[in-house]
Amino acid sequence: MQNFVVVLLRTIILFFLTLFIVRIIGKNSLSKMTPFKFISYIVIAVIASVISLGLIPNIAFGFIALAVWFFFSIALDYIAMKSKWVHDFINGKETVLIKDGKVMEESLKQVKFTGEELLRELRTKNAFNLADVEFAVMEATGEVNVLLKSDKKPITAHDMKIKVAPATEPQTVILDGNILDEPLSTIGLNREWLKIQLSNAGVSLDNVFIGQVDSSGDLFLDLFDDSIQVVQPQVKELLYATISKVQADLLSFSLETNDLQVKQMYSENAGKIKKVMDRLEPYLLR
Repeated sequence: MQNFVVVLLRTIILFFLTLFIVRIIGKNSLSKMTPFKFISYIVIAVIASVISLGLIPNIAFGFIALAVWFFFSIALDYIAMKSKWVHDFINGKETVLIKDGKVMEESLKQVKFTGEELLRELRTKNAFNLADVEFAVMEATGEVNVLLKSDKKPITAHDMKIKVAPATEPQTVILDGNILDEPLSTIGLNREWLKIQLSNAGVSLDNVFIGQVDSSGDLFLDLFDDSIQVVQPQVKELLYATISKVQADLLSFSLETNDLQVKQMYSENAGKIKKVMDRLEPYLLR
């Protein structure tokens, strides 16, 4: 019984100690982790497990080994931030796999990649046609990043010279039927606004699984009951349509009247509203 209590207490202490060490070392996900850091995590976990089970006769030696791996990992990370040579020595360098649309066979041998593996990695980046790829590089983490040829890249608003409104992070304001006050206050809204939106959508709060407010102030709702269709708000679209109708009416009035002074007044105001529409379009029709 005494041994059980010792192992339990030792395991609890090492659990929180290992959690602290992992938090200090970094937040890298497994897919983004370099081989050296991955091995460091494994070694620290093994040492902690061995200590908690009492497999090391002298527990002090176990804590010394754990401390060495911890402080060396922190020290090397710090040095790597200051020296590129140390960074490349510890984490490795990126390897160019495709350059100017041509596969670098020697680089493939260096990273022990077959042609099929290269094509599979390209497909994960939505590059199904090798002829579309201009440049591809394997990072130190093993991830392959791809640059498509200029004529194969998706067209963006910048390419089309279209002005769009800046986007901010959506805020989750409802989760599992509970209102989250902090995200609401972050975007300058409150519970009363949220209740009005739910009422307009004909949805009860307890039926909402997730509710998010985007950068435009629109509320998106996902319900527990998937059979209910939620009508998404179109306030901005309706506002733009109303302004557009006013502008069209002014142009129509200018064509119908024979009074030159009135015709000019209608035309000038229609032009002013058109300028307003051009400014509002990125924000209302995004």
